[in-house]
Amino acid sequence: MPRTYPIEKTRNIGIIAHIDAGKTTVSERVLFYTGVSYKIGEVHEGDTVMDWMEQERERGITITAAATTAFWTPTYAVTRNQAPGTRKEYEHRINLIDTPGHIDFTVEVKRSLRVLDGAVVVFDGVAGVEPQSETNWRYADEYNVPRICFINKLDRMGASFERSFASIRERLTPHAYRVQLPLGIESTFRGVVDLLQEKAFEFHGDKGERIVEIPVPEEMKADVKKYRHELIEAIADSDNAVMEKYLAEKEITLDELRRALRKAVIANKIVPVFTGSALKNKGVQLVLDAVVDYLPSPLDLPPVKGSNPKTGEEISRKPDDAEPFTALAFKIANDPYVGSLTYFRNYAGVLKRGSYVLNATKGEQERVGRIVRMHANQREEVEEVYAGEIAAIVGLKNTGTGDTLCSPDSPVVLEKIVFPEPVIGIRIEPKTKADQEKMGIALRRLADEDPTFRVAGDPETGETIISGMGELHLEIIVDRMKREFSVEANVGRPQVAYKETITGEAEAEGKYIRQSGGRGQYGHVWLRVKPLERGKGFVFENEIRGGIIPNEFIPAVEKGVREALDKGVLAHYPMVDAEVALYDGSFHEVDSSEAAFKIAGSIAFQEAAKRAKPVILEPIMKVQVIIPQNFLGEVTGDINSRRGKIETIGDRTNVKIIDAKVPLSEMFGYATSLRSLTQGRGSFNMEFDRYEQAPQNVAQLIIEGKKK
Repeated sequence: MPRTYPIEKTRNIGIIAHIDAGKTTVSERVLFYTGVSYKIGEVHEGDTVMDWMEQERERGITITAAATTAFWTPTYAVTRNQAPGTRKEYEHRINLIDTPGHIDFTVEVKRSLRVLDGAVVVFDGVAGVEPQSETNWRYADEYNVPRICFINKLDRMGASFERSFASIRERLTPHAYRVQLPLGIESTFRGVVDLLQEKAFEFHGDKGERIVEIPVPEEMKADVKKYRHELIEAIADSDNAVMEKYLAEKEITLDELRRALRKAVIANKIVPVFTGSALKNKGVQLVLDAVVDYLPSPLDLPPVKGSNPKTGEEISRKPDDAEPFTALAFKIANDPYVGSLTYFRNYAGVLKRGSYVLNATKGEQERVGRIVRMHANQREEVEEVYAGEIAAIVGLKNTGTGDTLCSPDSPVVLEKIVFPEPVIGIRIEPKTKADQEKMGIALRRLADEDPTFRVAGDPETGETIISGMGELHLEIIVDRMKREFSVEANVGRPQVAYKETITGEAEAEGKYIRQSGGRGQYGHVWLRVKPLERGKGFVFENEIRGGIIPNEFIPAVEKGVREALDKGVLAHYPMVDAEVALYDGSFHEVDSSEAAFKIAGSIAFQEAAKRAKPVILEPIMKVQVIIPQNFLGEVTGDINSRRGKIETIGDRTNVKIIDAKVPLSEMFGYATSLRSLTQGRGSFNMEFDRYEQAPQNVAQLIIEGKKK
């Protein structure tokens, strides 16, 4: 079956933002204007297409990234070509992913941005840049994703396009440029002015579906001229042909400006800023035009790079149907009707139903039984998936998030996705004997879906501990266990995921010698440990020369060290950021074994770590508190009493914004405290920032608490 849409008319985009900036509201308008849905779903009414989970509709937030496909013909193409037959050449296919804004579900944003070609970043017109906006922007920078900005909610009281725009320039990028200006603000907001076209547009009809061109208001003409000049200068800086015409004061056509701006956006040299109000149905169609005009197709981006799993040599794959099949599995989901769904981005080649693919990450073959294109939680069966497309495979057995799927004849491994570590844990136990077996299956399936969710057993108590990115994250997991898997469970109080590290260097000997009736056990090693920079993890160096320890025993020593790392030496928390060098030892011709060297490695590491000034690390959260001005003193005092460090205190209309860093252990129950301090008028959000050494008195309490 031939490809129905050319790859150059395909856009793979994500909608990303801080919680409550209006991402899902924007997505619902996109579905309506592109004809995917016949009515507009509203978050506050719990009837959105993209937020389909019960938990999402109840809470009014996005929890899981939802994918869909829509088709869009730019508005200027429609007005230019009234005959429907002539519009087809302008129609583009948009594969859209609506991502969560809450920090606890940041994994969904990260893995979506890994496979997307472009992003629309939505901002609240009152709040501007918020903490999760910064985190998402950082992820987009990490994967070099071109983006456009949409300042939403300009109809709200206290909204300000200029203040929000200034916060983007100040906190995210100096390369942001206005492409639109708002017509009116707050209750008088009625449309936008397009700077490139020097035209104003209002949105009429029940759903804003009729775009009406009006003259640019007289009082705005000076601003339009000023900001258009600024935008054209920025475009000229990035394009020699436009620069020549600009310097020669020749007329630059609209098509030339659009082409040059597109190149600059794809190269991440310019971030265009649009505006509107999705809830009031104003401005979304012009953002869809911008997606088509300025965000890249798969052809506009460099070939994807990977490595040969056997030789390690670098391999490139172009976004071409003729190339060997190459895809990245970026999300696993459990569907109640079809079972396991593996979402994948096809970078090269064609995947056909019924074919076999190689999971190059795990070295196993998998059969592709069914392929579906997802529309939120609805499925559309397809026979083939072409290069540059996003789809899902039903029923893969051994594929996880971040695995590479490829043609068995041309193996390649793409770069894996690195996920943040969990920072909070709770103890969980089944309510009845019948729940016990079901709970194990449910937790395993949920852990397969979500790489930031971990399940572990406490060796001392035999209890099950589940860990995640925050209290809401774990609350949703427990709720899903109950609703999707019918498992009732008792849940303990949240616990902080502390870690341990070393601050000094030390050496130690590990000797394991056992004599029994027959063959004995002999393992003997000397290890040196030293600290690494925060976040560097664990490095094992083999410095053995001359066969003092045979090569076959070296991996066993490393395995023993890794097992000892998991237990720590102060309070049995995992140890991180340490380099371990194996530099000496001895072996016995008959009695030495892998098991003996593994135990010797573990003993030596524990002894060396105790001598290397071990310390406890605690997670520090980036906290933003929004309060009325008259409560500033009480709230800052409370933050200080929680060992918080206030970094900035900013102003927004009638409110104060406090940015602080506070240990996670001090933030439990903060929502209740803040409500009582501010008569219910304060709000806050927080996200993980980094691990930091706990003060001595706090560390002592942590150690004693653990020992109890």
